[in-house]
Amino acid sequence: MERYLIQILLPLSDNQGRPFAKTEYVRVREKLTRQFGGLTAFTRSPAEGFWQEGSGRSHDDIVVFEVMAEVLDTVWWAKYRQELEASFQQDSVVVRAQPIQFL
Repeated sequence: MERYLIQILLPLSDNQGRPFAKTEYVRVREKLTRQFGGLTAFTRSPAEGFWQEGSGRSHDDIVVFEVMAEVLDTVWWAKYRQELEASFQQDSVVVRAQPIQFL
């Protein structure tokens, strides 16, 4: 049976460097746990994201949330990504999926 690993990359602070409230991450954790029966959150050591923006380079400290799903509901994920973009004041939040195989 094929399953999917879905990852959400969320910033720790807004574009002015102000950290987001922990309640924002709790809300994400609770929604994903209810929807998918569990999740993994990489929150103890933030990852770093870098990207080119015009002639400069931008940087974010991020946390990663992962869930596994039997079905990849792209409509649900697109709507949820938009909710996250609004909650975290982002132009774009990365939500990515890949098929996985249990060994």
